Amino acid sequence: MDSAVFQHFRPEERPFIERINDWRNQAMNEYRPILTNFLDPRQIFLIETVVGKVDDSFRYWQDGGYNQSERRRVIFAPGYFTPESQDYHIQLFEIKYPVKFATLSHGRILGTLINSGVDRSQFGDIITDGETWQFFGVESMASFFEEQIVKIGSINVRVEPVPILDAVKPVVDWQEESIVATSMRLDTIISETFNISRQRAKELVEDQRVQVNWSVNQHPDFQVDLLDMLSVRKFGRVQVLDVLGRTRKERYKLKIATLRRQPLSY
Repeated sequence: MDSAVFQHFRPEERPFIERINDWRNQAMNEYRPILTNFLDPRQIFLIETVVGKVDDSFRYWQDGGYNQSERRRVIFAPGYFTPESQDYHIQLFEIKYPVKFATLSHGRILGTLINSGVDRSQFGDIITDGETWQFFGVESMASFFEEQIVKIGSINVRVEPVPILDAVKPVVDWQEESIVATSMRLDTIISETFNISRQRAKELVEDQRVQVNWSVNQHPDFQVDLLDMLSVRKFGRVQVLDVLGRTRKERYKLKIATLRRQPLSY
């Protein structure tokens, strides 16, 4: 791969970009489809940027189990190949719990899955219609999820595989908004999105209350890029969808998507 490619991305993204090239070469050299685990929106954006145009000799496809999925598995394949849904080997799981006596949340489910020892790439989106909770996972992990996930917090649960067609219609609270930011620093984006002081945003980052693409980030000066997913504990989530331009004072005009929670107490 041309080393000049890497200058357009973060240094820590280099290993993933090299993997993209490996997947593409493997699909081409072995003339067969190559399936990834679940990738986050930023990783999929990197694939789209690095691979660029496709032609009759090579293509890539993606699916996360439902149309609005954030996390998806990607198939790199020779041009002859057109995948069907079963080629992604995605299984839908439903969490059975005492609905009348207990309440689940996205954060508690995510925390339970990660703390079980399973890698984040082994499961995709967690969805709910307000009562029923489901998540998408790698098909080969079915036994693990069924046998190991028996409690979420203090709530006894049972995880059962169900047909993809039984996926609930997710309750979506995401809102598209526009903000103006002086820079693309992590603390600046948090400050402008949640209407808090820059110092407060900086403290949240340094106190390990902020994740970028599902990993804790303690660097207030981290440069946020397109499709990065920011999670701020007790505030919510924000994703930069587009840079709409600059103001006369060279500030960034951004289109963002937000999922707001109850603010932290001061």
